[in-house]
Amino acid sequence: MTAMTIGKVQNLCAWLLVSLAATGCANTPYADAPQAGQSVRQAWAAQTLNSEAGQKKWPLADSDGVAMKSAVDRYQSSFDKPPAPVNVMNIGIGGSAGTAGR
Repeated sequence: MTAMTIGKVQNLCAWLLVSLAATGCANTPYADAPQAGQSVRQAWAAQTLNSEAGQKKWPLADSDGVAMKSAVDRYQSSFDKPPAPVNVMNIGIGGSAGTAGR
């Protein structure tokens, strides 16, 4: 190698080291951001009224067994008979929506 090419290689290596050193000191744009998903966990915790509700097994203090059994029975009996069918023939007859566009 000639002295001129050795000087060019040394010059190139020096610039490469300077540029690597400069990028190593650069600040990353998301370095100060919270951990990924942390905002979702904070929002979930803020919306939870009682975080230990699933672990407690006692009944509510202001309710009695008779009222609670009656409520459960009414809920279960609501599925016994299907809802009444809807008559589709009278939809849009006689209303202002039926005359729109005439």
